[in-house]
Amino acid sequence: MDVLLQILWGILRFFLGHVLIFNMIFAVIIVFFQRRDPKSVWAWLLLLVFIPYLGFILYLFLGADMHKRKMFRIKEVEDQLSEVIRRQEHTLKSTRPDGQDPDIGDYTDLIMYNLETSGAVLTDENDITVYTDGNDKFEALLEDIRSAEEFIHIQYYIIRDDIVFARLREALLEKARQGVEVRILYDAMGCSTVRHSFWRDLNRQGIQTAEFFPARLRRLHLRINYRNHRKIVVIDNRVGYVGGFNVGREYIGLDEKFGHWRDTHLRLQGGAVLGLQLRFLLDWNYAAGENLFQNSKFFSRVYPGSRDHCRVQIISSGPDTREEYVCSNYLRLVHKAKKSIYIQTPYFIPDEALLRSLIIAVHSGVEVNVMIPCKPDHPFVYWATYSYVGDLVMAGANCYTYDNGFLHSKGMTVDGRVFCYGTANLDIRSFSLNFEVNAVVYNRAKAQEMVRIFQEDLKSCTQITRDMYAGRKLGIRVREQICRLLSPLL
Repeated sequence: MDVLLQILWGILRFFLGHVLIFNMIFAVIIVFFQRRDPKSVWAWLLLLVFIPYLGFILYLFLGADMHKRKMFRIKEVEDQLSEVIRRQEHTLKSTRPDGQDPDIGDYTDLIMYNLETSGAVLTDENDITVYTDGNDKFEALLEDIRSAEEFIHIQYYIIRDDIVFARLREALLEKARQGVEVRILYDAMGCSTVRHSFWRDLNRQGIQTAEFFPARLRRLHLRINYRNHRKIVVIDNRVGYVGGFNVGREYIGLDEKFGHWRDTHLRLQGGAVLGLQLRFLLDWNYAAGENLFQNSKFFSRVYPGSRDHCRVQIISSGPDTREEYVCSNYLRLVHKAKKSIYIQTPYFIPDEALLRSLIIAVHSGVEVNVMIPCKPDHPFVYWATYSYVGDLVMAGANCYTYDNGFLHSKGMTVDGRVFCYGTANLDIRSFSLNFEVNAVVYNRAKAQEMVRIFQEDLKSCTQITRDMYAGRKLGIRVREQICRLLSPLL
């Protein structure tokens, strides 16, 4: 034992004695071998130079760059999707403007972008139900689980072993006993407080589970910076869910710290469900090593909706994709806005392009409305958010803090005609580091419903005026500046 301690102490002394050399090596890698945003480069260099020991540790866990490579590729999927994509591209290019559906005519270029870059097929005949309260969302989910006949696919960033999952667990185990295939995919970081015995018990009772980016040495997460932030449920390809709610008691308003939890989740019926299914299957294949595409029942059938007739594209992005597809969608929607933009997000840390586009929209006469929480769940992120919101306030945008609990809703509605909602916050982390999935919905009636929901939320908001922002205390100004400086790392 003494010999082992001496060896460990020797290794530690070696690293501590050469930390500046390691920092120089990391600096060279950051500058010359990784195509990072310049602000991110400078933030890491400042940490490595001025706080060498802490900077070294943080870079080991947070700074390693995941190459922009396709981690989730299945040859069978690409072959089947390519023909569908080519047909849709031909239709969009050949359709005369006066013959286009008014709900999508102005957004043909965005639809084409999603098709060509990320293979996001445009589906129609979709029905959409919007949930803003966790109790309503989980009640609907339970009913759909109880109606399952073939399979249930569940993917969440956070699943807690508490009252919420206890209800789901009972229904899922009953379905597993009936022969329904049940799979649960969870993120290792988001579920780091859940015991491994919790998942083993589910496995013993017939529920298959898989962990995304598991810890290598017990709870040591070397990929802590890359999180699968997606929340997807697909049941029999008949119904799908996507949005902001995770599985835990706080999401139904039972956490005293946050109080009422205001979020947005979409329940989909129609062809868009296959887009969610495709995303789940790709993630499951990577995490579990099981190629479910070999079984056609998981992706071959489509059950069209019959009520709303919404056109939908399911878009996803992550550190493995060539471009930041979700960010590009938000950016393109801002560029196309003529009258109004409504944004809800718990974290507002945009890149320079998105921030400048919003300010230009304000100066061009577009009504820009942004809603953020009144309370932080991550203090550093919150004060960075407040700093960027301040830029919009001073430019003339309408910015609000939601006072009735915690706002976790994530998305944008433009001109009351199209909206993009899902799991992605409007921040650099969601754009570049997290694995995310959003639904882009081209439907006037549903988009106007999203506007009405936003306007109803305003009754529980406080507007951040120019005078209020300009008169903030020195302590707040200092916190904002520090957090904004670190925003590329948050």
